[in-house]
Amino acid sequence: MPYETLIVERDGAVATVTVNRPKVLNALNAQTLAELSQAIGELDADADVRAIVLTGAGDRAFIAGADINELATQSPVDGRELARRGQALFARIEQLGKPVIAAIGGFALGGGCELAMACTFRVAADTAKLGQPEVNLGLIPGYGGSQRLPRLVGKDRAMELILTGRQVTAEEALRIGLVTRVVPAAALAQEAKLFAQELASKAPVALRYAKLAIERGLDMPFESGCDLEATLFGLCASTEDMAEGTKAFLEKRKAEFKGR
Repeated sequence: MPYETLIVERDGAVATVTVNRPKVLNALNAQTLAELSQAIGELDADADVRAIVLTGAGDRAFIAGADINELATQSPVDGRELARRGQALFARIEQLGKPVIAAIGGFALGGGCELAMACTFRVAADTAKLGQPEVNLGLIPGYGGSQRLPRLVGKDRAMELILTGRQVTAEEALRIGLVTRVVPAAALAQEAKLFAQELASKAPVALRYAKLAIERGLDMPFESGCDLEATLFGLCASTEDMAEGTKAFLEKRKAEFKGR
């Protein structure tokens, strides 16, 4: 379907979703969230898409946050509903059975940082700035940031960043574990796509189950996580991709995975 606030492109097994509101630094309004939900649903259902790059238009911002014009008019009931809708969408992105790479150029603040944290990986330009500055507006993170940030960087660091609203550079974000890689700004799109292509070349079922084992296992006791891992390992062992992967290894050739 056509989108007003997004650009969705496919190149082989990689899809790129660009939030296209550069005049407002790609701020997330209700329409953008709705269109992003629709796009993610379509890409999830497309078996030919094996990896997704999520980025923002222009070089000034990945996503600079939520749309302040909308936030300023929220009642308590409206605010809670908005937060729950955003949380549901970001959880869907996090739990997607395909890897999602946030390509972060410029500012990733507030809801933009929260969206990046919901992605599987975060590749940042060396000029990027990330943060949760909601406290400066009399707010707190509303799209899962208070929960994902401490899981990525630890409780003390998350407390400091959220309670001060301080922005961090790409290099600091890499050092504390907030981003996965830092690349030159001019190479951001290419590096994110190459990373996505590398992931798209792997066995889709194995990727999905590996993600599931890690995400679910973190919230389980260790032994329960190992039990989940063993179950998913067994399911992988029954796939055509496993048969192809092991055969290709023994034949010293590149495997051709079908996602079955």
